Amino acid sequence: MVTTLFVVSTLICFGQSTDEDAVRTTVDEFFTAFHAQDSAGLANLVSEKIVLQTIGTGKEGKTILRQQNFEDFIRSIVSIPDSVKFREKLLDYSIQTDGAMANAWTPYEFWVNDSFSHCGVNSFQMVKQQGVWRIVYLIDTRRKEGCKGQPN
Repeated sequence: MVTTLFVVSTLICFGQSTDEDAVRTTVDEFFTAFHAQDSAGLANLVSEKIVLQTIGTGKEGKTILRQQNFEDFIRSIVSIPDSVKFREKLLDYSIQTDGAMANAWTPYEFWVNDSFSHCGVNSFQMVKQQGVWRIVYLIDTRRKEGCKGQPN
């Protein structure tokens, strides 16, 4: 009985680890496509009804929630000129899964032409469909203060 319980718990842990690895791979593939300005690669990683939102601060210091259409997001990424070097550097991953649902929390720094731009956190909500993790909701925060990579 104890041996059976150990084997079952090991299989459950292994399954979670595999899902966590697959979720992390999806996030990594998202940023590989993002940095390559690969619209087809990005579209392949998301659900048809993806929701994109950003939390920031307006001029008056008030919190603002913005929603962006995925096609507009793709157009904005693809239209970045080759002369502009941009990089979103992920600082960590915190991944949670429960069956076909997952969340990836990824603090980041954003750099443009090797200069610090802003930092924040991405929160990816995913669903596993036909064995593949798809991003259904992506919300991020953006700020210029309290960032690790921020110049003094």
